[in-house]
Amino acid sequence: MSQHCHPDCQRSMASKEEHDSAERAATVAANLISATRHLLKLDREMTEYSAQYLVDNTLLEEKPGQSPHSFTLTIEDCIEYLVKLASPKTEAELEEMEKDQQRRARITVKDCLECAFKEGIPRREQWAHLGCVSPVPAYASFIPRVPMRGTVIETQELDEAVKLMKDNLIAAKLLVFSPEIERVGNGVYVGPSGAAGESRYVGLRDVILCGGEKFQGDDVMNVQICYKKRTSIIKVSLTRMVTTLADDGNESQSVERMGLLVDFVVPLISK
Repeated sequence: MSQHCHPDCQRSMASKEEHDSAERAATVAANLISATRHLLKLDREMTEYSAQYLVDNTLLEEKPGQSPHSFTLTIEDCIEYLVKLASPKTEAELEEMEKDQQRRARITVKDCLECAFKEGIPRREQWAHLGCVSPVPAYASFIPRVPMRGTVIETQELDEAVKLMKDNLIAAKLLVFSPEIERVGNGVYVGPSGAAGESRYVGLRDVILCGGEKFQGDDVMNVQICYKKRTSIIKVSLTRMVTTLADDGNESQSVERMGLLVDFVVPLISK
């Protein structure tokens, strides 16, 4: 569908420097599903699946009477949807929007994969574009979804993730520091490399592992990352360790040393 389906979408997309955490997680999950199904020959050709569907439906509490298997659609439902689009938001609708933002903030790659395995997922062109701010219409429950089965494995250990890579595609989280992430180019991303105060911790970003190699004497992992709405493949050092403080930044708290790649997620799709 069009990436500019509504002026509100254009304003929303222009106002964001990068996708939010739910959109990033959903994009990685959808890409994992596409590549894995192609490798398993479940799809004859590489098929793109809807990341926005996962944003709209992951961790969504199903309300009574709204099951896609029992829902009926009337002309009145369509008219009501169009009226809501054109009308100012009520206080109750604003509260629902706030609850939905809280739901989105909790979404992870694992949650998205489990949603797809439970409910199926439509192809990308059959759902709204990534970042669409229009409410999901009632008729969306009738949009066909590709059924799929599978489970999700999680591990914190890099060595275990590397072993699983022999037969599976894997997602992870990358500790992102600026300006190093912008300057990596064709070199190796090693996290904070400047003097104290020169590097800024941006946060965790979902990535897909694309394979390890030796590069300039270092063990590195090629990863696909979407940062500031640009998708690229960069080399990440597997030997570099960084020190992180507690979440509240209290320096009196104990510190932890960790690699740049953490929280590995493996989708096991059944044939």
